[in-house]
Amino acid sequence: MKLEQRIRQRFRAALVRYSLTEEGDHILVGLSGGKDSLCLLELLAEQSRIHRPAIKVDALHVRMENISYESDTRWLQEFCDSHGVTLHVRTTRFDAPSAGQAEKPVCFLCSWMRRKQLFQMAQELGCNKIALGHHQDDIIHTALMNLFYQGSFATMPVRLKLRKMPLTIIRPLCLEQESDISLYAARQHYQPQLKLCPNERETQRTVMRHVFEQVQSMNAEARHSVWTALERSGKLTED
Repeated sequence: MKLEQRIRQRFRAALVRYSLTEEGDHILVGLSGGKDSLCLLELLAEQSRIHRPAIKVDALHVRMENISYESDTRWLQEFCDSHGVTLHVRTTRFDAPSAGQAEKPVCFLCSWMRRKQLFQMAQELGCNKIALGHHQDDIIHTALMNLFYQGSFATMPVRLKLRKMPLTIIRPLCLEQESDISLYAARQHYQPQLKLCPNERETQRTVMRHVFEQVQSMNAEARHSVWTALERSGKLTED
């Protein structure tokens, strides 16, 4: 099967299998500028041009003042314009913990502030869903991290209805493999980020990536097995 056909077939399958879109949805895409969020926006924009179910798509790009990495906002604007999606840009920052507070990792603080901006913008726009660009590899690696480091079998849900606000988090790339998205991004000539985050380094997640690659080299069905286990456990959807 051709790459483009495989990408779109899995995307549509995810929407149906996990009930990710419904008539009248207004979806805000978290657009970081990386390959995954660009692919997500492109596919959701295509879906929005299909009459059933009728959905509307907006995008939010969050700049972080005190982290030295950068995407070309002008190119992101052109990308969104070419797909008929309105781009919103917000700038925020986070402060280091004050004396006496528990130390929080930089990545945690950055991620939380970005997520906070997404929640605020979604409610301002009247969105009922937020779409994030995590793919199947991300979800499997998270499950392995939780299993080996936390002693629990859990992961990022494909669909998560928030309790404290009228929003649902969806991950429509959940059936996509990262290798396919990388190839697709190259063929679509996605512009890479201008500066990568200086805090990117060897982490538990990258360790799990290497572990899973080794497991796959021994068992070609490992991906299918882990995903089937997650589905059977009910960990992929939380309403």
